[in-house]
Amino acid sequence: MKYRTLGNTGLQVSEIGFGAWAIGGEAFMGYGPTEDSESMAALNKAYDLGCTFFDTANVYGFGKSETLIGKALKNWERDRVVIASKGGIDFTEAEGSPDNVRKNFSEKHLRQAVEESLTRLQIEAIDVYQLHNPTLELIQLGKMFDVLKALQQEGKIRFYGISIHDPQEGIQAIQIGNVQSIQAIYNLFDRRPDAPLFEACAQYNTGLIVREPFARGFLTGKYQPDNLPVFTAPDNRATWPKPLIQKRIQAAEQLKPLLPEGYSSLAALALQYVLAQPSVSVVIPGCKTVAQTQQNLAVSDLSPLTTENLQAVNTALNKVF
Repeated sequence: MKYRTLGNTGLQVSEIGFGAWAIGGEAFMGYGPTEDSESMAALNKAYDLGCTFFDTANVYGFGKSETLIGKALKNWERDRVVIASKGGIDFTEAEGSPDNVRKNFSEKHLRQAVEESLTRLQIEAIDVYQLHNPTLELIQLGKMFDVLKALQQEGKIRFYGISIHDPQEGIQAIQIGNVQSIQAIYNLFDRRPDAPLFEACAQYNTGLIVREPFARGFLTGKYQPDNLPVFTAPDNRATWPKPLIQKRIQAAEQLKPLLPEGYSSLAALALQYVLAQPSVSVVIPGCKTVAQTQQNLAVSDLSPLTTENLQAVNTALNKVF
């Protein structure tokens, strides 16, 4: 496992982390059913293989993901790992249904969310606490960041950041909120952040956490053009239109012949493509099982993509998108 520094925090993190949305199970638009015993085994395998960055959120499984990590932490050396969580999605009235969640970035709610996350994780401070996809308007207003600064001064969180959808949200958060980390979507199919946001992170020495490197499963190579997958609720892909699914599978097929020597899967190419960007601190593929965890973390041992590899991949993608 190779390690990188998370921006200006000084935290050393494994370049491939553990994305813990999936182990929350089917609640809140997950990725299908899970077994808690397998999830615990996956967490422990990641730790044993040198993974030091675990990313979760209070809403994943309505607290289940954080609870599982808290149980695993009991058997780990606390100072060896960096725990990142998120808040701002209020599910206090959800009653188990994702239809009843709402965004809430008030001081009262964020303070309550932090305390509840600390309890589930069974730790005294969250290493990196992130706002969970607020709007651009709220980012520009800036009040949320005052709450995070106060929580940092109180020792409840060590560093704070923001999870975003649009690159402009990240740039504004860096400039207005002085955040220490940005979590953004970046993968072979979605390369929007690769210029302005990456440049801003480099300029301000802001840590960049990349999520969805597999484009919600379509860059693992497991889906075939002649056998389209059918997703049903509560899977977060259940509402995706058939043409989008077909296009993603077709694009993945175009990339398979471009695997460099030593790369045994499209997933390996997808992860190394993200890691080829100098601004990236850590990439967090979702891990549901021990097998997935082993496959994901092993990619760090591969030789990085060459300039020629990257050019070939980008040329192929430009033809599809």
